[in-house]
Amino acid sequence: MQLTNELEERPIRRDPRAVALMLVASLTVMTAATISPALPGLETQFAGDETYSFLIRLLVPAPSLAVVLFAPWCGVIADRASRRSMLLAGLILFIISGSAGLFLPTLPLIMASRLCLGIALAMIMTAQSALLGDYFSGKTLHIVTSAQVSARNLGGFVFIMIAGLLATVGPRFPFAVYALPILVMPFFWRVIVDPPSSMPAEQSLSSINAGKTQPLIYLLALGQMVVTMLFFVMPTQLPFFLSGQGYSSPAMTGAALGTLMLAGGAAALYYPRLREAIGYAGNWACGFGLMAMGFATLVTVKAGVAVFFGCAAIGAGYALAIPGFVAISLSATSSNKRGKTGALLTGSVFLGQFLSPLISTPAISAWGWRASGIGLAVILGALALISGLAFQRSRLVALRKN
Repeated sequence: MQLTNELEERPIRRDPRAVALMLVASLTVMTAATISPALPGLETQFAGDETYSFLIRLLVPAPSLAVVLFAPWCGVIADRASRRSMLLAGLILFIISGSAGLFLPTLPLIMASRLCLGIALAMIMTAQSALLGDYFSGKTLHIVTSAQVSARNLGGFVFIMIAGLLATVGPRFPFAVYALPILVMPFFWRVIVDPPSSMPAEQSLSSINAGKTQPLIYLLALGQMVVTMLFFVMPTQLPFFLSGQGYSSPAMTGAALGTLMLAGGAAALYYPRLREAIGYAGNWACGFGLMAMGFATLVTVKAGVAVFFGCAAIGAGYALAIPGFVAISLSATSSNKRGKTGALLTGSVFLGQFLSPLISTPAISAWGWRASGIGLAVILGALALISGLAFQRSRLVALRKN
């Protein structure tokens, strides 16, 4: 298979490599969210021990912590060995460790399986990020990156719905969702290939010299971590916010989170066109601005419809903001270092997810929902303003050159 920029000639849905990488990206949401509907049932099943009650609450963030710890090692291996082998091995470990909760007899063993699931995800996401940069570049890289964000949101919506239905049958049944990737393993085995060893190092951002590339990548990873941390206030805190507003029904929470994901899935599809029209800075200004508007609406407008409007704005804004961090980082990395860059990007996302409830919970306890939400809106509004000023500056520079 020729590793060239083929999406210029055919749609994403007809490029099997792009489809495979989109399916892999959807596992990110599956890892954490799928287990959530099972938690109340597991708490009942292992009732009577305060330590177990604490362990049950750690089942959701445990894989994220494992990803952060193991992603750097995966990055080193990905640059020295086969990225294809790492991806396929990670998928096998994902299926086994994820579905192990169906039959493991004790809670400590389930916790151990969740940590193994995080190691599997570190392998998968590091390898897929590196392969994304190997397979695609330029405009095509942005198209596939945004399509991955869309697949992640829409896949998360589907997985959560399935897990919720299975949880009504029994608390262990949601673990079965983790076995679903076995259905597409033959497809991955066939279409995922390693780039030729003689493949020349690419440097799409030619204006960036070698000395400045690494600091740029670290800065982009930090930005991705911060934005992810702010966004994950929604899935971790929204149920409690809605309960405080008088919307205690799980159906309301499910509908609001569904709106968040569906809006993100739709907005991500427009990212390539928007980036082409207004550039990176303009796109970030739109994304951060939408997130700021969403948080402000959520905590200041009392009408029930405001919840859905706020969720839609936050989901859409996040989907517009995230692809640029990934695409620029991979474009600025030579092929022999993409494993390390992929590991850095993977670790930054999951570190943001892990830190989000640790920071937002005490902040909300100290300042309340309204002040905390307005604070998030101010931070995101400031980021939107800085990005907007950068966009204006780039336009003035372009006009002077013309």
